[in-house]
Amino acid sequence: MEAHYIPISLPKDILLKAKLLAVRRQTTVSGLLAGELEKLVLRDEAYASARDRNLLNSKEGQPLGTYGELPIDRDELHER
Repeated sequence: MEAHYIPISLPKDILLKAKLLAVRRQTTVSGLLAGELEKLVLRDEAYASARDRNLLNSKEGQPLGTYGELPIDRDELHER
């Protein structure tokens, strides 16, 4: 995959902590950011896919096991 350079601005304290974290994980700050962004994108894609499936299922409806017939009439259902 081709990499592209993007400049970013971070507060000094965050950058220092990110550098220390990168050293502990034996990577670079760029590698940390790339990994986290990849996870974020994958999570967003999974959410969008699940949302689309859910919308499709809700439009089609789900079988309730009644086969289109109610075993009880309205008056019996609403008796008090």
